[in-house]
Amino acid sequence: MELTRGSARWAQNGRRQACRTPKICTPGREDFNVIKCRAAVAYEFKKPLVVQEIEVAPPKAHEIRVKVCASGICHTDDHALSGGMASLNFPVVLGHEGAGIVESVGEGVFKKFSQEIIVGKNVGLMLDKTSRFSIKGKMIHHFMSTSTFTEYTVVDEFAICRIDKRAPLDQVCLIGCGFSTGYGTVLNTAKVQPRSSCVVFGLGGIGMSAVMACKVAGARQIIGVDINPTKFPKAKELGCTDCVNPKDCSKPIHEVITEMTDGGADYGFECVGKVDVVVRFRSY
Repeated sequence: MELTRGSARWAQNGRRQACRTPKICTPGREDFNVIKCRAAVAYEFKKPLVVQEIEVAPPKAHEIRVKVCASGICHTDDHALSGGMASLNFPVVLGHEGAGIVESVGEGVFKKFSQEIIVGKNVGLMLDKTSRFSIKGKMIHHFMSTSTFTEYTVVDEFAICRIDKRAPLDQVCLIGCGFSTGYGTVLNTAKVQPRSSCVVFGLGGIGMSAVMACKVAGARQIIGVDINPTKFPKAKELGCTDCVNPKDCSKPIHEVITEMTDGGADYGFECVGKVDVVVRFRSY
């Protein structure tokens, strides 16, 4: 989750306005109450989220309570809700692409505040094995250390990243997962080399981010593969040298890619979530 300190708040018209500095919660103080707010709660697999009022407890030591100003909807959220994460505990507040304003902090946070990075673990609880969410006394689980489908959330200090106050929160929230996943995989994991050839399967948010990173890395050929041709103009604008729709091909896509790259691409990025795509790519 990206956030800015409590020196600003997000107004309804999308502009920030002046606000007080964040509160520091200390044990025994009574002026840090439970916040009641709306959240989209999941109660079971393959069922619609329920928008209802929940209680959000104050942050403990090394925790931050955040007013969520914007949240992306990642395919992972749908994957979890559809049954793709068997370990998911219900009820749960999903969402892991968020940006917001610090409302209050627990003891010890400011010492490391500016050094935090974006991470997340799907354990469903805070580090102390408890939850800050509840409905009429019944515990609600967290999701990937963020839970952004709520107006307020509480996160461990390792799960946030301080950002520039000028950053538009409704756009920067996507850095929490979609952008960083595609961009970081290319530059930090694969370490794409200059003058190499790359193929990106799937031109959604992650795929487009991978395309941008391939261009930054200096790849000479970047092939985007998707069954939706309306994405191709934007993909080429962002860096694709070629775009291919498998449905328009008379032969398997891996054979088409092999011919286009004169023997096979140097790097391949599967951004769809289909295992068979990976298997076929590795086979040529």
